[in-house]
Amino acid sequence: MEQKHIFLIGFMGSGKTSVAKCLSSMLGLELAEMDQTIEKQQDMSISDIFSTYGEEHFRNLETKLLIELQEKEPMVISCGGGTPMREENIKEMKKSGKTILLTASPETIYGRVKDSHDRPLLEQNKTIPYIKELMDNRQPKYEQAADHIIVTDHKSIQEICEEIKIKINQ
Repeated sequence: MEQKHIFLIGFMGSGKTSVAKCLSSMLGLELAEMDQTIEKQQDMSISDIFSTYGEEHFRNLETKLLIELQEKEPMVISCGGGTPMREENIKEMKKSGKTILLTASPETIYGRVKDSHDRPLLEQNKTIPYIKELMDNRQPKYEQAADHIIVTDHKSIQEICEEIKIKINQ
């Protein structure tokens, strides 16, 4: 089977970064963390990009990066939480790989993000109802983008990676 990129998508706090590290190691593939790559390219934090140039500019940077990544060898790519909200991004991911949606309950997400201050969309409103509302708004696009869906609640990173490995080899 031809190896392609593996895109991890999902809401902030769903486990994309942790799972991507484990999965890239397990599969022997390079790892690309989209938010970190954009921060490096722009020499600014995501929060600063949002406050200086706005969300639309940031989403343009994501699309540009997805296109650039198509030229690279297969890798595990951890996408920003909003990446699949753009139709164009879904098309770019489908072109070059398999997309795995990591999900978790709003309560689990809250527990994972409550002490973090690098999530611009949650910074002023870290509550379970707000997280649920944002998740519900994003769910249709996430599901449209996903080739496979993995629930991460109450699972170890290793268990999640094993489950992904099985799904992508089917």
